[in-house]
Amino acid sequence: MTPTLQDNLDAASTAITRVDAFIGGQFMPAGSGARLPSISPRDGKVIAEIAACDDVDIDRAVTAARASFSDGRWARQHPRHRRAVLQRLARLVEQHSHELALLESLDMGKPVSDAVSVDMRVVMQSFDFFAEAIDKRYDEVGPSDPTVVSMITREPVGVVGAIVPWNFPLMLAAWKLAPALAMGNSVVLKPAELSSLTALRFAELAAEAGLPDGVLNVVPGLGETAGSALARHNDVDLLCFTGSGPVGRQLLRDSADSNLKQVALELGGKSPQLVMADAPDTDTVAAGVAGGIFFNQGQICSAGSRLIVHRSRYEELLDAVVARAQKMVAADPLDPSTELGAMVEERHLQRVLNHIDAAREAGADIVTGGDRAEVISGGSYMQPTVITGATPESVVAQTEIFGPVLVVLPFDSTEEAVAIANGTPYGLASSVWTTNLTTAHSLSRTIRAGTVFINCYDAADVSVPFGGYGQSGFGRDKSLHALDKYSQLKTTWIQL
Repeated sequence: MTPTLQDNLDAASTAITRVDAFIGGQFMPAGSGARLPSISPRDGKVIAEIAACDDVDIDRAVTAARASFSDGRWARQHPRHRRAVLQRLARLVEQHSHELALLESLDMGKPVSDAVSVDMRVVMQSFDFFAEAIDKRYDEVGPSDPTVVSMITREPVGVVGAIVPWNFPLMLAAWKLAPALAMGNSVVLKPAELSSLTALRFAELAAEAGLPDGVLNVVPGLGETAGSALARHNDVDLLCFTGSGPVGRQLLRDSADSNLKQVALELGGKSPQLVMADAPDTDTVAAGVAGGIFFNQGQICSAGSRLIVHRSRYEELLDAVVARAQKMVAADPLDPSTELGAMVEERHLQRVLNHIDAAREAGADIVTGGDRAEVISGGSYMQPTVITGATPESVVAQTEIFGPVLVVLPFDSTEEAVAIANGTPYGLASSVWTTNLTTAHSLSRTIRAGTVFINCYDAADVSVPFGGYGQSGFGRDKSLHALDKYSQLKTTWIQL
């Protein structure tokens, strides 16, 4: 039976059980004793004081990870053993899915129903998928001379540093942890300071599943302290990151200034949704467009934040999208019926509102929304917003706002639509709405993006890769291709 709002309120009082770093199989406070307040955007109240780790704690975690990797307690286990442990971990996530979802909702404001049905489901799928995959990957024998045996084998890369954002705290961690651990690596995870609670509880579940001490370490803290120390550490072999472009650039500099560790980046987006003249019926398109931008309060790197629509469909579709936006009323994220929860923090909400004010001052029209929503006193809620009258080159149409803000842009020709779609530095996701098969194939080849959705938006599965072009970064999460990121190729040449 689905828990009620009162059930969730009752459970919230005892949900937070782990607030310290997890290093070498033990929970421990930061070496400095410093703490960070975890403020729930639901009501602006402090719900926990988490360890504020720094370079000393990162060094302890990397040392523990290196020791666990070097002695082979995980890396040299039979793949079937690693599979069994990761499958047990997936089942523990399943058993504790509502508890974990409640932590996500309290910590960063997303509707608890979404955290259960999307975030926790994908976490389970990720570990199940990579657990099943790891003992079905074969190495190669090269086509050598008969007097030679040339073997091509995959080895784990070593110590992986993972830095993840606050918008899908455990899901995006799982996209990195599952393939990294399946390959036999040891990991130091730095969760976002705004949403560390599920990562810390997950570490406890991983130990319960049988993951050896030191193989997974979770070190919360600020990006400029813990995150920077992890990026600059000389004993980290690979750094994988999901987050903003400016931070991604800094991590590349940190790699160059330290040990030239490998870096994989999944960065921002300003993803276009192209609606052609022959698109499906307006209600279907409007539902997909609205879901593509307003889900998770628009706090998604792949959010479909630019609606590029043929002029013949413009007015009708605009009206339909606005109508849907006006029906999506922000509400208590702990209420199972809530579709639109809170923004992650007050500071971020103000940044998004500042973008809207700047667009208005530049001459754009705020058709609906554009202001905060009053839901719970002290909370950070926002109205879904639709903007027209901007140009494709305007700041609001070029900048990743990371909120429930849709910019609507008309076009007259396919060439113009493609130019607008490709007219930002990003290339993470996109969609094309058309009933013409040729148009669908043609545009999917022309649009520069890591994912092109046809007549849908944000559909996904762990079996297909996710990542971007251009300033959306490089490297891929999900699918068998993700295993390439967490492994190295070795050639062994044997002269007979």
